[in-house]
Amino acid sequence: MTGRTRIYLIRHGEVEGADTRRYNGHADVGLSEFGIAQYQSLKERFDGVQISACYCSDLTRCVIGAEMLGTHLGVTPVKNSNLRELNIGIWERMTWTELMEKYPVEWQARLDDIVNYRVPQGESLQDMNDRVMPVIKDIVQRHQGEDVLVVAHGGVNRVILLNAIGTPLSSLFNIEQSYCGFNIIDYYADGKAVVKLVNG
Repeated sequence: MTGRTRIYLIRHGEVEGADTRRYNGHADVGLSEFGIAQYQSLKERFDGVQISACYCSDLTRCVIGAEMLGTHLGVTPVKNSNLRELNIGIWERMTWTELMEKYPVEWQARLDDIVNYRVPQGESLQDMNDRVMPVIKDIVQRHQGEDVLVVAHGGVNRVILLNAIGTPLSSLFNIEQSYCGFNIIDYYADGKAVVKLVNG
């Protein structure tokens, strides 16, 4: 294998209201105080690493962390709306309990086909994959042989990791992504990808 490009893939820090399971989607929710502290604690993990570029979702919970880490690493984050979390449509900001009570049939339909089911006014997991992966491929192509930081979301990161290991999108929830979860993926010029760390 030749010509390694390494992506340090981070999930955003804890958000406000994280104690209740809900779909935030494209809603621009803020970080909790603990979420900001989580970003601060990540700085030491980059000791001795030369990051050449930083990309992030344009939602606040990612931008704040990307700017904090970018300042520490000497790079300016590039915001990209295609790195946003899954657009969950009319379910946005609703808790899982509310959804199961109000949309039991639709909730089960999504569980039955996590890849293709679209919440009204939202997108499917396949839709998200189709907007996220071209961004990652472009980053790898643009930064061959370099180390790059990407700050995104739980769903987005899972899709990127699944693609890296060649696993179907239907395995989305087989990968954990905690708040400020830390992942490392090496991409090679021959098209191979190697996941070095997941949710560290």
